[in-house]
Amino acid sequence: MCRINPKVDFAFKKLFGSEENKDLLLSLINAVIGEENPLTDLILKNPYNLADYQAGKISILDIKACDTKGRWVNVEMQISQDLNFDKRAIYYWAKLVTEQLSEGMMFKELKKTYSINILDFNFITTTEQFHNRYKIINLDTGKDDKLHDIFELHYLELKKFNKTYPELANALDRWSVFLSRAHELDKNQLPRELQQDPTIVKAIEAIDRMFNEEERQIYEVRMQSWANVNSQIASAYDEGMEKGIETGIEKGMEKGIEKGIYQTKRETVLLAFQQGLSLEAILKITQLSEEQVQEILSTIQPDRQNTV
Repeated sequence: MCRINPKVDFAFKKLFGSEENKDLLLSLINAVIGEENPLTDLILKNPYNLADYQAGKISILDIKACDTKGRWVNVEMQISQDLNFDKRAIYYWAKLVTEQLSEGMMFKELKKTYSINILDFNFITTTEQFHNRYKIINLDTGKDDKLHDIFELHYLELKKFNKTYPELANALDRWSVFLSRAHELDKNQLPRELQQDPTIVKAIEAIDRMFNEEERQIYEVRMQSWANVNSQIASAYDEGMEKGIETGIEKGMEKGIEKGIYQTKRETVLLAFQQGLSLEAILKITQLSEEQVQEILSTIQPDRQNTV
């Protein structure tokens, strides 16, 4: 069985954002965007680098790449519920567009961009489809007239994927199985539907042997943080629903979830500290400020404040 969960962003980044696994990333991207006009050989723009992570140069573990035709793509795995993820997705897509243009370049040189967001929570309430694609269309005709064919935004909601193995029809189905059910997969006893896909086989073989001791330690902290978030959000949901009677369901849920997420980050700080991680690593894992981290640590060991 896979001992590493590929949905944890740190694992996802190394698995798909490493030079030796560009074929896996290319397969995943083309499975999402469709094979009518597939991307070709990729150039990673922010490849996985543990030293950059430790030095605080990485805050969001997304993957940026472009292909030989100049088309750009951003891939992000998000496991913690975010009520404003749609705005975040648009922001990162916009950054991907502006980063294409260096000084002196012309607008006509802008290439098509793809934003792929893989979510381990339900986000789109208007459909039960697990894969949804957004483009710019003409509101009067309701059609995509190719005038602004420079943007595609994709959401994959893994919680909505419920196909059984005989129902797997394409590469996207197979990748969705890998991402959502890796803990069930044994490389020596793979279902026939997965055995036929060499990229899936490679991903399963690679995932359990890709971490050194330091990386595994960081992964374990992020994995525990994820588990804590799920637990806290479940509690926050109930609390938010109760508060929703007086303040409005949505506001109550949002307030409860925010409270739960902060509590989870606090627990993550304490766990990371106990495992001996550096202050820089703790800041990156939790995305709290140094002052917030020191304040949390001072509540358990006042004499350790400012000494991490």
